[in-house]
Amino acid sequence: MTVKFGYGSPDHVRDVDAILRLAEQADRDGLDHVSLSDHPYVADLLDGYAAVGFLLGRTERLSAFVNVTNLPLRPAPVLARTASALSALSGGRFILGIGAGGAMDRITTMGVPAQRPAEQVEAFEEAMQLVRALSAGGDPAPTKHYPIGALKAAAVPAPLIWTGSNGPKSLAATGRQADGWIPGRAADWLSDRYRWSRPIIDEAALAVGRKPSDVATIYNFPGAITATPVRRTRDDEGRWIGGSPAQWIEELTDAVLNHGAAGFTLFPRGSDPYDVQVARWSQEIVPAVRAGINRESPALL
Repeated sequence: MTVKFGYGSPDHVRDVDAILRLAEQADRDGLDHVSLSDHPYVADLLDGYAAVGFLLGRTERLSAFVNVTNLPLRPAPVLARTASALSALSGGRFILGIGAGGAMDRITTMGVPAQRPAEQVEAFEEAMQLVRALSAGGDPAPTKHYPIGALKAAAVPAPLIWTGSNGPKSLAATGRQADGWIPGRAADWLSDRYRWSRPIIDEAALAVGRKPSDVATIYNFPGAITATPVRRTRDDEGRWIGGSPAQWIEELTDAVLNHGAAGFTLFPRGSDPYDVQVARWSQEIVPAVRAGINRESPALL
């Protein structure tokens, strides 16, 4: 397991200059990934896949993914071909972030039929299987929700698959199929949501002959990076709210070494400018956390 550090990009059409500037800076600073959202029913948000493709073309080392793909709006066979193209064009820097699809009332405004939750979870697991089957070494076959015809696998390795899953059935699908899990609602390693969710993933992985460690946990991690220390880094409900670089370094190093965290995607909060906080993240916090991990557990880097 290699610990990954990235950031969540702005994604409004008015933010294009900042989006490009941040990605190029993150690439120079050695961050691992950038993510964008997937809400095509919102008129003023950039399309996640168009933006990811553009950012991969503007960078050299940075991976990119949609956090997470709105599956009902992106049918799995087409999604698999998109993944193959982005992987090939970027030299393997594309990550497939995928979810079953939330906000069905908004999804249906795009002209797709509504799905029941059980159908969404079935399609979610089938989609992960189909993406791999349509990648190098795969053997694509029809499924219940994707009755494909005679398709051949692309000669491109399958991307890493990171899921955003919340309910027990989708968590179990993650355990059986995925390479990484992004806990919902920005839950972290101290949350009740993590404590009851992660065992479901682990048990499902073991049931199909996988190791729990085959599914990394990558946290969407919002918080303010302040210039000076704060009195409290967590709120009354125990959620991380941020602090100085030194406070972040202590928190994240502990999360990796003592709680098995495998990655973090920063979503800056607070009054300081977004780009200032991303710079503190990439230039101060991430190198120090990596150094701390390397001293204690070099295999994680």
